[in-house]
Amino acid sequence: MASTAARLLRLLSLLQGGRSWSGAVLAERLEIHPRSLRRDIERLRELGYPVHAVPGSGGGYRLGQGAAAYSKRTKR
Repeated sequence: MASTAARLLRLLSLLQGGRSWSGAVLAERLEIHPRSLRRDIERLRELGYPVHAVPGSGGGYRLGQGAAAYSKRTKR
């Protein structure tokens, strides 16, 4: 099992692709339980990343505007 930090970086990398991801697909890609995914999404939000969730069929998680600027600031 990957460390939490490594998993968060992988999740962030997937979300930065600009598309919406269903929770089931993200959990499968990261090889984690959907509950762990929800905790990881919440952790990214706590860190200031604008992760948006759209409920229902056709919904999913996506990274909102401003995420790239935040990411660049934290790398300095």
